[in-house]
This record gives sequence, C-alpha cells and structure tokens, in this order.
Amino acid sequence: MIVGFIVGFFLAVLFIHSSMPERDDYVLYYRYGQDVGTHDHVNENTSIAEKLYSCILCWIMTNPANHQTKARHVKRTWGKRCNKLIFMSSAKDEELDAVALPIGEGLDNLWGKTKEAFEYIYEHHMNDADWFLKADDDTYMIVENLRYMLYPYNPNTPVYFGCKFKPHVKQGYMSGGAGYVLSREAVRRFVVEAIPNPKLCKKENTGEEDTQIGECLENVKVLAGDSRDANGRGRFFPFVPEHHLIPSFMDKEFWYWEYIYYKTDEVGSFKFKL
Repeated sequence: MIVGFIVGFFLAVLFIHSSMPERDDYVLYYRYGQDVGTHDHVNENTSIAEKLYSCILCWIMTNPANHQTKARHVKRTWGKRCNKLIFMSSAKDEELDAVALPIGEGLDNLWGKTKEAFEYIYEHHMNDADWFLKADDDTYMIVENLRYMLYPYNPNTPVYFGCKFKPHVKQGYMSGGAGYVLSREAVRRFVVEAIPNPKLCKKENTGEEDTQIGECLENVKVLAGDSRDANGRGRFFPFVPEHHLIPSFMDKEFWYWEYIYYKTDEVGSFKFKL
C-alpha cells in the first residue's frame, strides 16, 4: 500500500509538471498598446531581462558627510544593478570612487552641482548608456522596473521621466527627491544647447535644482514624459513609503497635492506600484 501511494504521488507530480505551461507563457508585458512580451521562443536562453534591456547610468548626488552613512549603502544595494554607477560629490572617496566636482556643498549649490555633474557625464560617459538616472543618496530605485518602464522608448528621443510636478514649468517638471531619468538625447540637449545659453538655462548656481533643470529642458524641447503605468499608477515617489501608504499621513493641505501633475487618489486608496 505504501509503495502504491509513493508511485501514485510521483505520477501525479509528473502529470502536473507536464501540464504546466512554460514560464514564458505566463509573461506578457504590455504597455500602452505595445506588446513587449516573451512569446518568441527562437532563443530559449534569452532571458526576459535581456529582452527588456536598457543600458542605464546612475549618478548619485552626495556629499562628504554622507559618503559612509548613505552613499555606501546605495553602492552595496540597488546601485549594483545599474550598468554604471557614479557618485557626484565635492571630495574624492576611494571606496565610492566619487567624483570631486569643482563646486561647494549645500542647498544653494545643488543647481550648480547638477549642471557640473551632467557636464562631467557628457564629457566622460555619454556613450556608456542609453539612459541617465539622477538620484539622491537617500533614494531607493528598483532598476529592473526602471528598465521595464524605459523599454518602449527610444533613447534618441528628447524625453525625461520622474514624479511630475505642475507649478513653475508649463509642461511640468520632475521632483528631484524622487529621482529622474533622461534619455541620451535629453542629456545632449541639456549640456550642449541649454547650459551654455543663459536665455535658455539659468547661469547662476542658486535655485531649486529640479525646477531649474525642468525649465532648461522645456526650453530645448525635451518632453516631460508620463512615467505612470497603463493603469495610471505612479512609479516615482518623492517621500518615504509611509507617506504614500498610510491613510491621512499627508494632510490635504500639504503642498504635495497642489504640486502633483496627475490627479492622485487620497492616501489609503493611493494608486501605488512597487
């Protein structure tokens, strides 16, 4: 009886396994009417990640005080998933291989530091990636999801994505705290066309970094793209998770509700995508 039970068990397992579809049959990526699925079995060894592959350079805004407390953890976690990871600071750091930009620290220098960082990337790493992500040293990014989002887009198109705010810039601009990602062509226009022209881009180093770059990019016709998924759920978030997940954590008088570009449900019924 025991032998019969064992034989029956293994036969059942074999039957279930043989009747299950292949992994690729489960997966169908679809974004805004564009099928980027995995039903092509010509090369069975090609992974989903390879089919959705976008080459991303991540540069992290940091400062010497945060090298060991914040930046090092980016390098040890999600930063490893970028094709290239660069830390932009005002001092070198052997562990981080940080770039010492010729500018001071502090809020008053964030805009100048952003310009210096993109100019450095354009000069040294422009051909190393398709997309260029700017993030802070307290940002957490799921790079695989970012690649999936960017897959349908051509990096030679002037576009950038992030958490879109609506004041100050006609087409909207991307929140600096949430991080934003520029196409290769967007970087080129920013560095080559916008920064050298004070009529298109603020020459002084003071000012809000995210607002200033938003104005510059709009002036050189870089589109402020829609980073939401097909169901209208956001992908970039400027605050820590509890702000977006806990009902009534953000009061309705909080400035965020006036700034967010796309109508968003109140926290608790928040359209949120991890």
